[in-house]
Amino acid sequence: MNSTTSPDTSAFSIALQSLRWRDPLHWLAMAWSDLRAAPGVAAFYGACFWAMALLLGWVFQHQPEYVMSLASGCLLVGPFMAMGLYDTSRRREQGQAPDLGSSLTCWDRHLGSMGMLVLVLIILELLWGRASLVVFAVFFHTGLPSTTGVVDALLNPQNWSFVALYLMVGGLFAGLVFCTSVVSIPMILDRDTDALTAAITSMRVVLDNPGVMLLWGGLITVLVVLSLWAWGVGLLLVGPLLGHASWHAYRSAVRPAGLSGHSAG
Repeated sequence: MNSTTSPDTSAFSIALQSLRWRDPLHWLAMAWSDLRAAPGVAAFYGACFWAMALLLGWVFQHQPEYVMSLASGCLLVGPFMAMGLYDTSRRREQGQAPDLGSSLTCWDRHLGSMGMLVLVLIILELLWGRASLVVFAVFFHTGLPSTTGVVDALLNPQNWSFVALYLMVGGLFAGLVFCTSVVSIPMILDRDTDALTAAITSMRVVLDNPGVMLLWGGLITVLVVLSLWAWGVGLLLVGPLLGHASWHAYRSAVRPAGLSGHSAG
């Protein structure tokens, strides 16, 4: 089916491109090139991601009741920081020199759309937290365990049903967050679209390419988990690397505006 070259008018008129199994590794390779071309920008954002992880870890150990509130704050700040990395990749794509100052302010023209999308992500995160509390309440009738108790419960083989349900609930909400945000934020930066259009397009990308996007989500999870060893110092590299790679994922999945054609479902 042929499409016109008129501007996209809705989330369902935006043309998508079919993804291949090797694409996620290609995104990481291009991200590595971006990172090497702008090491100063990468170091700044990597340090920010690391600082957030250290703060979350400290709060989890000493004041676990505030973890969800702090996580919401990180969820509010994180997308704006990631947009700075997208801007750096886009500038390289356009033949412009990467600039930290520009990356720090690139979101100011998209504040309304970004704010709405972040609000949706925060609501999902709060629902995730509430669902997790319900799971704990079902299995721990005498009250919620301490931080040490949570870790012991997760590692105890006798609590396999609790762990399975906890991971199932977490996986469901993590999947919703992933589907909603995997290409939506770079799309807002690139096209200045509204949050609803960006979120729906992001979900369409996942539904059209479930295998590849599951692989991409798995790679993200593995890299983030590995980066958390040694006090999360790996985030200095993994954070900006995944940020740049997310831009290239968007570029591969969403056909540039004005080009004809539509991917097969």
